[in-house]
Amino acid sequence: MQQLNPAGDSGEPLSISQPRETIEADLCVIGAGSGGLSVAAAAAAFGVRVVLIEKHKMGGDCLNYGCVPSKAMIAAGRYAHAMRSGKPFGIKPVIPDIDYAAVNDHVKGVIAAIEPNDSVERFTGLGVTVIQAAGSFIDGQTVRAGDTLIKARRFVIATGSAAFVPPIPGLEETPYFTNETLFDNREKLDHLIIVGGGPIGMEMAQAHGRLGSKVTVLEGFAAMGKDDPELATVVLDAVRAEGVEIREGAMVEKVEGTNGNIKVSIKTDTGQEVVSGTHLLMAVGRKPNLEGLGLEAAGIKHERGGITVNDGLVTSNRKVFAIGDCTGGLQFTHVANYHAGIVIRRALFQMFWAKVDNSTVPWVTYTAPELAHVGLSEEAARKKHGNINVLRWPYHENDRAQAERSTDGLVKVIVAKNGKILGASIVGEHAGELIQMWSLAISQKMKIKAMMGWISPYPTLSEINKRVAYRHYATAASNTVVRKVIGWLRVFG
Repeated sequence: MQQLNPAGDSGEPLSISQPRETIEADLCVIGAGSGGLSVAAAAAAFGVRVVLIEKHKMGGDCLNYGCVPSKAMIAAGRYAHAMRSGKPFGIKPVIPDIDYAAVNDHVKGVIAAIEPNDSVERFTGLGVTVIQAAGSFIDGQTVRAGDTLIKARRFVIATGSAAFVPPIPGLEETPYFTNETLFDNREKLDHLIIVGGGPIGMEMAQAHGRLGSKVTVLEGFAAMGKDDPELATVVLDAVRAEGVEIREGAMVEKVEGTNGNIKVSIKTDTGQEVVSGTHLLMAVGRKPNLEGLGLEAAGIKHERGGITVNDGLVTSNRKVFAIGDCTGGLQFTHVANYHAGIVIRRALFQMFWAKVDNSTVPWVTYTAPELAHVGLSEEAARKKHGNINVLRWPYHENDRAQAERSTDGLVKVIVAKNGKILGASIVGEHAGELIQMWSLAISQKMKIKAMMGWISPYPTLSEINKRVAYRHYATAASNTVVRKVIGWLRVFG
C-alpha cells in the first residue's frame, strides 16, 4: 500500500518485556479521542482514579484528521468562493490567489489552538494517569500498556475508527490519500479524484474545488445515499454548479498510476471507461479500530463491524464498556460524547436506566448548502407510523435568506397525526445551527404546537422553523367547521 504520507500505527506489536509497574484504578480508558477524553475528564472531576491510554495522538481522529481539519479547510474554501461570488451584492468578483502552503498552515493552526484542551499536560493536571502506549487486555480485568499493567474496576474502550480502504485491484501499488493523510498536503491538487460520494467525499470535493482543484467524485451507488433524497438533491445540484463532477453508479474496478498521473477504471451502465487525474482520495467509509486490543482474552464479543454492546454500552464482559465508533454504530464525535455521558452515569452513579437512544441523534454534512437531520426520515416515519404529515417551508420565503442571497434550501418536518414531531431535515445556510431547535423538540417529545409558542427576532433564518410549524394548521383556515365556529363567535362581538 502506498498511502500518501501514511500515519497511524494500528498494527504496532505490543512489547514483550516484563511489566515493571502495576496500577490499581477505578476506571481505565483505552483511547484518547473525543469519547475517551470526555469519560476521563468527567470521572477525574469526581475524584475517581482514572488511567487513560493512548498509543498515538491525543484528541484522536476528530482533532487530528477529521472534524477539526476538515472544517478548517472548508472555511478556507468558503472565503475563496466568496471572492468569486460578490457580483449579486455589487462587488466585483476576483480570482483568489491561493497559497496552498498557507492554507495548510491555517488548518494546522486550528488544530494547534484546540490541542491544549486534549493534551497530556491538561489531563495529568486533572489527576488522570496518562500512558502513551498501545493498550491490550491480557485477561478480563487487566490491561497491559507498554511495561505497565492496569487493573481496574471498570474499563472503557474508546478506540474510534479509521478510514476503510477497500481491496481495489492496484490500490496497494498506487499513491492515495485518506482523511488521515490529506491534511498534510501543502500543494495544489490539480485534479483530485475522490472515490466515495458520502459526507466526507462531498465536503472535501467542494472544499478542494473552491480552492482551485478540478474534482471528480466517483460513487458506486447514489451520492449522499443515506440522506433524504429530496434534500440531498439540493446539495448535489449546488456542488455540481460549482464545477465538481459527480459520477453516480460508477463502480471502481481498478486503480493504477503514480503521483500526478492516476488512472481509475470504472464500470457504469453504459460500459467501462478510465478516469484520469493527478491525485486520489479514498472516502468510502470507516472501520472500527479493534486490532491489538486483546478482546478475546477479555471475553469481549465483537464482529467485523465493531464491538458488541447492549443499550447501556456494556460489552459481553460486564466490567467493560465500549463507546463511539468502535461499536460500529453512528460514527460522529457528538455520539461518542453522548456515549461518554451514559457511561459516567452507569459506572459512577449506578444509573442502570441510562441507555442509548439514537432517535435523538442529529447529524450534519458541512457542504454549502449544509444538510442537517434529526429523528425519523420521511420514509422511515411512513413505515413506522403510516399516516403522517410532511411539512415544508422554503428558504426563499425568509427575508434574511433573501437579504443574504442564500435562498436555496428548505426545512422539512415529519409530524404524526397527533402532532408529535417525528423528524426534521434542513438543507440550506446554517442548517447545522437551525437543526438544534428540532433536536431539542424531539428529545423532549414535543408536539408541533410548541414550535409556534416562541418569538423569533426579525429578520433571522430561525423564523423558518416557526413558519414550517404553521403548516400543520394551514388546513384549519379552509375547514368548514372552523369557519362556522368563527362565524358563531362573531355574534358575541
